[in-house]
Amino acid sequence: MSEFPYERLRRFPDVEAPNLQAHDATDLLLVERGLAVASDRGLTGAEIVVIGDGYGAITLALADAGLGGLRVHQDLATGRRALVHNAAALALTRNQDADRVSTNTEAGRAGSHPAVGTIFVPHELDAGLLTGARLVLLQLPKALAELEEIADAVARWAADDVVLMAGGRVKHMTLAQNDVLARSFARVQPQRAERKSRLIVAEEPRDVPETPPFPVQATHDSVGTVGALTLAAHGGAFAGARIDIGTRVLLDVLDRVPPGDVVVDLGCGTGALAAVYALTHPGVHVIATDRSAAAAASARGTMIANGLAERVEVTHDDAGSELADASADVVLLNPPFHLGTSVHTAAATRLFEAAARLLRSGGELWTVYNSTLAYRGELTRLVGPTEQVHRTPKFTVSRSIRR
Repeated sequence: MSEFPYERLRRFPDVEAPNLQAHDATDLLLVERGLAVASDRGLTGAEIVVIGDGYGAITLALADAGLGGLRVHQDLATGRRALVHNAAALALTRNQDADRVSTNTEAGRAGSHPAVGTIFVPHELDAGLLTGARLVLLQLPKALAELEEIADAVARWAADDVVLMAGGRVKHMTLAQNDVLARSFARVQPQRAERKSRLIVAEEPRDVPETPPFPVQATHDSVGTVGALTLAAHGGAFAGARIDIGTRVLLDVLDRVPPGDVVVDLGCGTGALAAVYALTHPGVHVIATDRSAAAAASARGTMIANGLAERVEVTHDDAGSELADASADVVLLNPPFHLGTSVHTAAATRLFEAAARLLRSGGELWTVYNSTLAYRGELTRLVGPTEQVHRTPKFTVSRSIRR
């Protein structure tokens, strides 16, 4: 078998830069050890699950080694699309129309793309992903809560003899990850580090509680002008069921945002901004969208908890790419400044560009950001005239008018 061409993988449609790769040493280690375990145990691809595969490096390397029908869960819409693009680029499928592939897994299972159902089958983090699985390969998530939800899901649904191999870069790993895995598995064995990466092998699933630990809910008092607000959160949702401080700063001035026929909460997280705006503007069509499946699922839970399930549309999408151009009157945005474990402002730039595309002429983008990032010039260039409307010791809220 020839060596897999990892260097040909791309991050597209995610942020690409000279210092950002579509694979890392942990991917290679998971593939090497995963293939060895699969061979020793005589596993088929359908018995193998891959979770957290950033851009398809693990899935496609396993497929290239002859394992088909792999079950895959990726949280990010960009990762799901990158997996399809990379499969096409490496001739693992003949379909060259990957730009139009939906991140919706039901569409994928229906056969909208030849790679889906043949070399890999996309799933959400559910029983369909894990039932009968005997080997799970996991790129360790950044949040312990996300790891807890994944570990519980594996223990809950996978086969009794499942082996969970979780890998990460040593500099980002902590002993707390071992402790989280030990809640769901009786045997947790960290391996020796190789190429600055390390694997943790977990076996012998423990009995799980009747009710899964996620999503969690928390009710917050005195949120903007609405009083109490309940947030739901899956493990992978940023800030969990808390209201992060940047969002709270924007919530404090949300009553100054003008009404509009269509309002988009771009990068909605658990949906706090969308929920409060919908509660205070009953006649407005509010759309909450996020590239994280955990965030989108959390936002749906938030809308249900606040009686907004019929009034707020929640989508899992890459920077609102499935929403029509010039379709929004207002965009609300609390952009991230991290890409995985790296500090990188390009993610915010993509969302500024998305807001400019979504807004009608004269529409308004309301953005909150860490004041040290000084986004005003970039917002003016990408969207239109920008002014500061509120400032705290740490955060700035700005309003940009679409040219």
